[in-house]
Amino acid sequence: MLSRLRVPRASSNARNGIVYRADDKFCGMPFISGFWKTGDGSLVAAFKCIPANYSDAADIHHDNIAVSRGHVVGVRSYDNGETWDPETFTEIFDLSSSADAIRSGGAATHSPEGPVNFLDPDVLVASGGVPALFVPNADPWLTMSTDGGRVWRRPVLLPKLRGIPSLSGQGSFAVRADGMGLLALTAVTENGWKRRPLLYASADGVDWHFLSFMTPERDDGQAVSDRSGSPRFGAHRYFYPRPLALRDGRLIASMRCQQDPTSVLWTELFESEDGGRTWHFLSRVNDWGAPGDICELGDGRIVCVYGYRLPPYGIRYRVSLDGGRTWGSEVILRQDGGSWDLGYPRVREIEPGTCLAIYYFNRQDDPIQMNGGVRHIAQTRFSPE
Repeated sequence: MLSRLRVPRASSNARNGIVYRADDKFCGMPFISGFWKTGDGSLVAAFKCIPANYSDAADIHHDNIAVSRGHVVGVRSYDNGETWDPETFTEIFDLSSSADAIRSGGAATHSPEGPVNFLDPDVLVASGGVPALFVPNADPWLTMSTDGGRVWRRPVLLPKLRGIPSLSGQGSFAVRADGMGLLALTAVTENGWKRRPLLYASADGVDWHFLSFMTPERDDGQAVSDRSGSPRFGAHRYFYPRPLALRDGRLIASMRCQQDPTSVLWTELFESEDGGRTWHFLSRVNDWGAPGDICELGDGRIVCVYGYRLPPYGIRYRVSLDGGRTWGSEVILRQDGGSWDLGYPRVREIEPGTCLAIYYFNRQDDPIQMNGGVRHIAQTRFSPE
């Protein structure tokens, strides 16, 4: 028990780098975009890439960059993240798309393109919401690639459940051992203040159906907001579900919880022992830091990486030795952030015992400063301790 309460310590082996940066772009949110290892062994990192003016604070405010601007894009590495090839820059989704435009773009499902095998490492799934995530009228979009992210299918809209006015994807997808694809989404009430994660499932990528809610209908009240401002900057109990299928057959899923998205937010874990049909609370990962991405290492350890939005701003992680039930002490990958506006990581084991985390970041020593430095996609290679 005491080892879990050690003073947070700096990683002894972290090596930082840059995936993509442009001084006239806000690049962010890999967590809700994607990070894959394809059949040929290459890595594909996906993120939002939005035109931005760093001389205007309003132009990089989340209430503005989150709505109908930019693209979800992908870039590829052929050497496990040592370098990223700008020639592979690929558009995945146009964030200015409307629900009506998507509906008019073709069939309502991907039936013309044909079924997919989700166990194929070259089948990639991306999802989101239009006109923006979590707004009261959001529609969930989905697109797929069957060639490892080089070409993406036209986006389609998923059907919303009756009585749910808003439903958003967030790039969260897992595959069960039987090949069933599980897409995690977040339902939002009409006033924008109540969020509840759920799962859709598909055996073939064509037909998607509701499978389960992932959290209780009534929460425990730990996220309380006066609701006087934007829901985007309010308190919310559960959202951004990230499911992970473990080798022992269980599913676990990280959840973001927050009082204030610029500071006090944390990561909790839920568990399913029946393939995602029912869920229960498993553990709280940390004091502060969310959303947290999770991966299972070859030796069975679970790693959770998250942005840390309290000073000193940065990226941290914890390790579980017992399948997510308890978590070790906090390890700091970096703490040179220029403001709270960072995080949203993805992490995967790229070699036995070596992880690569990608995330968006802004540096305190950046020569361009606007409430922090230029928002860019950074990475850290590390061996979990």
